[in-house]
Amino acid sequence: MELKARKDVPVNLTWDLSLIYATEEEMYQDVEKCKSLRTHMVETYKGRLDTPAAINACLDDFRELIRLRTLSGSYCDLAVSVDYYDTYNQERNESLSRLFAEIFSDLSFIDNEIAGQDEEVLQKAIAMATDNRNYLQDILRNKPHQLHQETERALAALSQSLYAPYQIYNMAKLADMKFDSFTAGGKEYPLGYSLFEDDYEYEKDTEIRRSAFAAFSKKIREYENVTAAAYNTQVQTEKTLATLRGFDSVFDSLLFGQKVPREMYDRQIDLITRKLAPHMRRYARLLQKIHGLDKMTFADLKIAVDPEYDPKVTIEESRDYIEKGLSILGEDYVEMVRTAYRERWVDFAQNAGKSTGGFCASPYGKNSFILLSWNNRMADVFTLAHELGHAGHFKACNSAQSIFDTDVSTYFVEAPSTMNELLMAHYLLKTNSDPRFRRWVLSCMIGNTYYHNFVTHLMEAAYQREVYKIVDAGGSVNAETLNRLMKETLQSFWGEDVEISDDAAHTWMRQPHYYMGLYSYTYSAGLTVATQACKRIEAEGGPAVEDWKKVLAAGSTLDPVGLAKLAGIDITTDAPLLDTIDYIGEIIAEIERLSE
Repeated sequence: MELKARKDVPVNLTWDLSLIYATEEEMYQDVEKCKSLRTHMVETYKGRLDTPAAINACLDDFRELIRLRTLSGSYCDLAVSVDYYDTYNQERNESLSRLFAEIFSDLSFIDNEIAGQDEEVLQKAIAMATDNRNYLQDILRNKPHQLHQETERALAALSQSLYAPYQIYNMAKLADMKFDSFTAGGKEYPLGYSLFEDDYEYEKDTEIRRSAFAAFSKKIREYENVTAAAYNTQVQTEKTLATLRGFDSVFDSLLFGQKVPREMYDRQIDLITRKLAPHMRRYARLLQKIHGLDKMTFADLKIAVDPEYDPKVTIEESRDYIEKGLSILGEDYVEMVRTAYRERWVDFAQNAGKSTGGFCASPYGKNSFILLSWNNRMADVFTLAHELGHAGHFKACNSAQSIFDTDVSTYFVEAPSTMNELLMAHYLLKTNSDPRFRRWVLSCMIGNTYYHNFVTHLMEAAYQREVYKIVDAGGSVNAETLNRLMKETLQSFWGEDVEISDDAAHTWMRQPHYYMGLYSYTYSAGLTVATQACKRIEAEGGPAVEDWKKVLAAGSTLDPVGLAKLAGIDITTDAPLLDTIDYIGEIIAEIERLSE
C-alpha cells in the first residue's frame, strides 16, 4: 500500500512538538528575544572583551542566545524532517536559518576578541568561570586556527550556503525522488525510500527482495549526478576551510572537533576491515546455506537467520520490552522511557516525504524527539532502544552541564545508544533458554546491532576515507568515481563470498552522514566502548552501572579518551576493539552451532 500523506497519519503515531512551544507564536517570541540579545551584545561587548569579567558576562548572554536558537531551530527543523512536501514548514525553516546566519555573523567578534587577549587575561577568565570554563578552554585550543574577524564574520554569514549541499541532497532524496511500483512473482508492489530500507531489505522472499533492490537502485541511479555534485561541493568546501584554518589535511580539520588523533580514526577502519571481514564472510555463507540461495548478493545481507521466528511487535508491546530490557539502568531511566511513550516523544508514522532511518534530537532544557518508521519488527524495538539511548544520554548531560558542555564528541556519542541495544539483547537472552530463541536473539545482535554499526557504517567510513584522500590531493569526485570507490570498498570486505553488483555500488547515495564530517566511523567506535562497558556491567553489576551513569552526565567536559576511562575502558590501545571483534566472532560461531 502507498504511504499516506502526513495529514492523514493518526496523531498518536506522531511526535508532539508543542512540548517545545505550545504555539508557533511562542516560538517567534523567542526569535525576537534572540534579535534583542544580538543587539544588546553588539552594543555592550563589541570591542570591549578585554577583561575576565566582560568575557564571562558576554558568554553568559551568549549561552542564553544559543539556548533560544536551539529551541526555535529544533521546532522548525523537526517539522520539516517529517514532511519534505510541506512548503510552509520548509520556507519557515529556511527563513529562520537565514536569520540566525545573520545573527551569528554579527556575533562572530566574540571568539575572535577573546582569542586575541593575552594568555594571562584568558587564564583569569577561565579561573573565574563556571559554566563558561570549557568553552574558553576550547577557544584557547582553537586559537591557532582562528581566522581574521572579518573572515569569520563572512563565513558565519555564509553558513546557510555552506550547508546547502546537505539540503540539496535531502530535497533530491525526500522530495523529488518518486518511486514506481515493481513486479515480483506476477504481483505489483509499491516502493519508496523508507519502504525499501525498513521493509524490503529484510524481506524473506528472495524474488521480492532482489526485485525491490533492483527497482530501488534503478531509481536512485537517475539522481547520481546531482547527488555526486552536492557531495563534491561538500567535501571541497571542507577541504577549503581546512586549508584556510591552517590544518595539514581535511582529516586533521574534521577530527579536531572530535578531539581524537588520526591514529584512533584509522585504527577503527583498518582493524575492522581486516579482522572482522573473515567473521562476516562466514555469516554471509551461513545465510546463503540456511536460505538455499543460488548465490549471496548484496541485496541478501540483511535477511534474518530465522525469518519465521521473527515476532511481530506492536508499539505498545515494544514498551514492555524496552522498560524491562533497560531496567538495569535504574528506575529514573525507566521512567524516562515511560514518559517518552506517554508524552509522544517518538514519531512512529510512515508517511510520504518523511526522513529515512532514525535519529534523536535533544534540545537543551526540553525532552528528546525521536524519528523512526515503525514496521512491527523486533528490529524496530532495537532501533527505538538505540534512540532512547541518545535521549537518556542527553537528559543526563543536559541536566548536569552548561549548554556549552553538551556538545559531546561524535567519536563517543554512539556509545550510549548502542549500549542500549546490547542491554536489550542480554535481557532477552536471560528470559528464555530455548535454543531457537537464543539463536534468534544472537542473530539480531549480529544482523542488526553489529552489522549496522560495524559493517554498514564502517564500509561507509572506509569509502569516505578514500574520497577525502582524493580531495586532500587536490582532486574532485563525480558519480563514476564514487561508484567505483564504493564497489571496491565492498568487494574488499566481502571478497568472493558476496556478489557486489553495480547496484550495490550506488549505496553511497543513501547515506546523509557524509554531510556531517567524519561521522560514519564513530558508530563502530561507540559500539566498541559500549561492548566493553556492557561486558563490565554483566560482570560487575551495580558499580559498573554507576560508572556508566557518570559517563552519561559528563557531557563534553571530558574528551572521548576521558569518557571511556571513566567507564573503565582504555581506548588508547587496540585491545578494546580487538576484543570486540573477537566477541562478534564468538557470537557468529554460536549461531553456526545452533544452526546445525
